Amino acid sequence: MSGSEQEPVAIILAGGRGERAKPITLESADYIRSKALIPFAGRPLIEWVVQACRAQGIRRFHVVAQGQENRSQIKSLLEHGERYGVEVRYSRPALDRYNVGSGAATLHNLEQWDLTGPALVLPVDSVFEFSLENLLAAQRRTGAVVTVASVERGCADVAGKYGAMLATGGLVRGFVEKPDAEQIAASFPPGVVDGSIPIPTNAGMYLVDCRRLREVTRRTELKRLAQQRLDWGGDLLPWLVRHGLPVAAQPIAALGDLGNVQDYLETLRDVLSGGYPQMNRLMPPPRSLSPRHWIHESTLATRDDLTGTTLAEKMDRGRVVVGEGVRIGRHVTIGPDVRLEYADIGDGADLREGVQVTGSYCGDAAIVGAHARIADSYVGPMTEIRSRRAAPVLLERYSAVGDGAQLSPGSALSGVQVYPRLEIPRLPEIPRGTRFTSPDDVLRWAA
Repeated sequence: MSGSEQEPVAIILAGGRGERAKPITLESADYIRSKALIPFAGRPLIEWVVQACRAQGIRRFHVVAQGQENRSQIKSLLEHGERYGVEVRYSRPALDRYNVGSGAATLHNLEQWDLTGPALVLPVDSVFEFSLENLLAAQRRTGAVVTVASVERGCADVAGKYGAMLATGGLVRGFVEKPDAEQIAASFPPGVVDGSIPIPTNAGMYLVDCRRLREVTRRTELKRLAQQRLDWGGDLLPWLVRHGLPVAAQPIAALGDLGNVQDYLETLRDVLSGGYPQMNRLMPPPRSLSPRHWIHESTLATRDDLTGTTLAEKMDRGRVVVGEGVRIGRHVTIGPDVRLEYADIGDGADLREGVQVTGSYCGDAAIVGAHARIADSYVGPMTEIRSRRAAPVLLERYSAVGDGAQLSPGSALSGVQVYPRLEIPRLPEIPRGTRFTSPDDVLRWAA
């Protein structure tokens, strides 16, 4: 069977440490949660990756892990894929020292797994709306060694933010890393500058012809580079293009990066608002299509302590307003006069009376006190927001409160990050961008 006739496999790059996503990737100050296990819309991220690929026919998965904790966390969830109806293999610990960059990790493990057919290489900290069939068709049409999934963006969005690709007839002829307006004007046709033609940007997903890429890797120079730090976007793809190897670009519908708090929350809003139909199809059917609600039956039947009424009763009477794009997990307690919109609420959470949550995530078993206002923020599992009517807590502008942390009544955080297990007193005028990473940070501010 030739490479083009073999069934595609998936290679999931899951070995990163998730530094940019802290405190989401922290269970405690010194214990990193694998990016693969970040909670998102009711499931760990790697589950979304596996199920999205499985829905398009992929049944064999190869996970590139790194170190004991990362590997054990992922394996404890996926095991060998039986519960998902797939087969999962893991990179060998002996190869961890070669996982120096996404490109190097891919090249070394292609050899280890002896892959010769098509492989879809994708990260674990992004979600995609894509067509595998379209990627395969582009690869066949262009004869590319690698087909890059691309997201088309306007000139104003690309300038200074994203790596851009120069492409002709579907083949990439060059890369421009985070070009400014002048570089865009010099490198792209006039229609790009005026916004009428989009710029293809690298989405971080690659369809690889494994046999041909392995043959290329055996060349001395690339083999040497793979012993050093070798990333896909910054190193491997430009090398292939410079050396005349065909690299194609194929647009996909959407990319959601979850590598930092802001991107996580913006992608969550996009998913809950319907921007990722493939993911929405994998979710349970919504209770209401307009507005879009995913509310577990156990939560609809849960009574709050103050009124003794169920959530379903409060919604029917207008005592709880559930707006567009809301997912609520199991056995969640919701008090009266709560308002939710574009919100993801984890299992066992407790939202007291008068709480408002917009564009935010509240983790499993989080307690959100009365009249708290949470907008565009992340509240980790087991966090306690000690808000009350006379001293409400405010979280806004991409604040993030890590697992098990506690916020005192009257706290106001805007763009502030709190690491797990910390107790934050009410502090005046905390500047945006402040990070509380240890008890010493808290003491310095309290002083």
